[in-house]
Amino acid sequence: MTEKRLSLRHRLEYFAVVSVVAVVRLLPMRVVLAAGTQLGRAFHAVDGAHRRRALRNLEKAFPVRSEPERRAIARAMFSHFGRLLMVLLKFSTMTPARMLECVEFEGEERVRAAHAHQRGVLLYTGHFGFWEINALVHGLVLQPMAVLARPLDNPLLHDLLEAVRGKTGNSVIYRRGAIRRVLRALESNQAVAVLIDQHIQTADAVYVDFFNRPAATTSALAALALRTGAPVMPVFALPLPGGRFRMVYEHPVEPPPANDPEAIRDFTQRCTDVLEMYVRRYPELWLWMHRRWRDVEPQGRQVPGMFPTASREEPRG
Repeated sequence: MTEKRLSLRHRLEYFAVVSVVAVVRLLPMRVVLAAGTQLGRAFHAVDGAHRRRALRNLEKAFPVRSEPERRAIARAMFSHFGRLLMVLLKFSTMTPARMLECVEFEGEERVRAAHAHQRGVLLYTGHFGFWEINALVHGLVLQPMAVLARPLDNPLLHDLLEAVRGKTGNSVIYRRGAIRRVLRALESNQAVAVLIDQHIQTADAVYVDFFNRPAATTSALAALALRTGAPVMPVFALPLPGGRFRMVYEHPVEPPPANDPEAIRDFTQRCTDVLEMYVRRYPELWLWMHRRWRDVEPQGRQVPGMFPTASREEPRG
């Protein structure tokens, strides 16, 4: 267990989660999804601060869409994250065989081909879709991965989540000593998974274009890829009808030329463009309530994204 001092709040939160796990263990997936939808709707109703932030972000990302459309996306986004939580708790109670009954894979042969280079594989995604489920089932069809993650504030829930993440053989890498551990994992031809859509305040942040706005983004993914030669592969976990999920492994992102003086920034932009493509396609599956864009002016050269300016954005058909 982590060494943080336990408070009454920590214990109550842990008891609540463990109680829900005991219930969802007995429920079919369709009921779990329905419960998650209701949970998300409840948070949409009471969490005004995050609801307003999501609407502000959606207005700037999709100015062409009407206000009712953006409000519908925000409501659907809250419902989605309620389902994500409940599905993760449900998967934590399932056997590996039962997990595989609930998922299908697309593009997994690209991961095997990437591992054939013997340099490891850098998998990345964002707070999008059912990313935690992808991490769980990845090792059941391919090989277990190392997951870069931040520790939770609640030590009891932190240990619980770490146990869930390791249930199918994955390891978790936290900030302290992360680079050395990632390099060792890649040297052993292991996959390492990274989330790239959080605002970064550290010195290694680079500003790239995300929905036509500069966003401080981790440069670690690009820097590791350029240093090690490990292929960089986007991965997304999408919901399907009937309580099933599709794990999509996209084509590796092509690195910039070796003589590119802005290689790290350009590579980060290319990776961000793929994530943005999926968020535009399925906007209700991304975490619009996150403070992804801050009032900080980028320094240095700006890298344009692959998408047109927001004023020309078209609604999804």
